[in-house]
Amino acid sequence: MTITQLAIPAVVTFTPRVFQDARGHFFEAFRQQQFEETAGPIRFVQDNQSHSKRGVLRGLHYQVNQPQGKLLRVLHGEIFDVAVDLRRSSPTFGRWVGEVLSSENRRQLWIPVGFAHGFLVLSESADVLYKTTAYYSPQDERAIRWNDPALGVQWPMADEPLLSPKDAAAALLADAALFE
Repeated sequence: MTITQLAIPAVVTFTPRVFQDARGHFFEAFRQQQFEETAGPIRFVQDNQSHSKRGVLRGLHYQVNQPQGKLLRVLHGEIFDVAVDLRRSSPTFGRWVGEVLSSENRRQLWIPVGFAHGFLVLSESADVLYKTTAYYSPQDERAIRWNDPALGVQWPMADEPLLSPKDAAAALLADAALFE
């Protein structure tokens, strides 16, 4: 597995070594020991999966009180995945990183606690699977507006995205509950 730190060092990609032959392919998608050597001791408690069509933008989501670390991968299709640092004490506070994840590149993205997360579907459709370090807590769920000028996320799209009503009404970074 190749491990790469992104421009915000806490956010990491994991790219598996793929063994391919005439029958198909095999790869190790997750190894706890290797993950902990990179991200520290982490316990995953929930797996989530979504299916979305082209142009759907989900996010930028996070939870207060029960914050979640997330390890994402794409089972089918392609997305542009974004992590935004919401840790006020961090030197990278308010900065974002984005990575293309696909069923072709098999790359996974680790987004630690203290970050907002969102993705845009680039392919006809995409199935995304992610592990979380805390259970979903509806009362703690928050969102930051995908197009907040203070963040300046460069989403690779020509048209307006398809948003849920909740994401369309999300707060700006300046008005959001943040992490210390």
